[in-house]
Amino acid sequence: MSKIQEITRESWILSTFPEWGTWLNEEIEQEVVPEGNFAMWWLGCVGVWIKTPGGANLCMDLWCGRGKSTKQVKDMVRGHQMANMAGVRKLQPNLRAAPMVLDPFAINEVDFILASHYHSDHIDVNVAAAIVNNPKLDHVKFVGPWHCAELWKKWGVPEERIIVVKPGDVVKLKDVEIHALDSFDRTCLVTLPVEGAEEQGGELAGLCPSDEEMGRKAVNYVFKTPGGNIYHGADSHFSIQFAKHGKQFDIDVALNNYGENPVGIADKMTSVDLLRMAESLRCKVIIPVHHDIWTNFMASTDEIIQLWKMRKERLQYKFHPFIWEVGGKYVYPRDKDLIEYHHPRGFDDCFEHEPNIQFKSML
Repeated sequence: MSKIQEITRESWILSTFPEWGTWLNEEIEQEVVPEGNFAMWWLGCVGVWIKTPGGANLCMDLWCGRGKSTKQVKDMVRGHQMANMAGVRKLQPNLRAAPMVLDPFAINEVDFILASHYHSDHIDVNVAAAIVNNPKLDHVKFVGPWHCAELWKKWGVPEERIIVVKPGDVVKLKDVEIHALDSFDRTCLVTLPVEGAEEQGGELAGLCPSDEEMGRKAVNYVFKTPGGNIYHGADSHFSIQFAKHGKQFDIDVALNNYGENPVGIADKMTSVDLLRMAESLRCKVIIPVHHDIWTNFMASTDEIIQLWKMRKERLQYKFHPFIWEVGGKYVYPRDKDLIEYHHPRGFDDCFEHEPNIQFKSML
């Protein structure tokens, strides 16, 4: 049989996806975090992997799915947050723009799988299956707010492996202390299920949300590590309550969603919002995430850098932005002064062996 006759659509997919294979899985496993630091990798969307000197491995909001993949479906599902928000019906063209950099079925070491909220690009049935069906990972706990816990249970995650958190809760793991905080994800508040909406046929008009309802839907996290404290706001919008969190915690690195909102939509942080958030949190580094993933929300991070330069002297900013790349590693405080990331360029061993060329001035 010829080579091309052996190749099928299935063999092509298996040989190509995930695009990074197990490269990043292996990198994370092999990483020895220096004392007094933490290491962090961006997994796409707002997903991050955090590793500490004490060997704690935390995986938050890992999403291994895809966005829209066909035009045959014309309308949004009723109750979708964007449909509720703006009265739209046309299917949004949110195609996945970032590669899949981590293979969930090749995870060999992890302690907690965390979720910030139950939107489908932040909690993943594939990740749950990869963890639960791996006997080597039977110690792993799933950590998230009530709605995430209900989703995990529906998928088949054993209840005893789920830790439900609400704002104010603290969970400890090895050399990490995880604090669940109030989320400011107002998009989540207009996503069904909404308390009282079922009795009104799914209509939200006249319903008053509460702090308790938000706490069941979404949380922000602070990770207190030996290398510093990480604040993850996930899909939060700007809130003056960031200033409260900034006084509650000594925050070193903060992450939050960023993107260019289509007309009629208020879902992602703007560059101004992100800088105001950093100032309010009194953090040292602010990292935008989520701008990578959806084709219809992509935004230039140059805008953040230029705006920061315009404002930092007048407003006496004590922080700076860090512009990351999906799959990239960030070690803090080792990398604390970096402004922009570049993937390792390789070839550092050049001329350690004799080149194999015809003559020296060939190139």
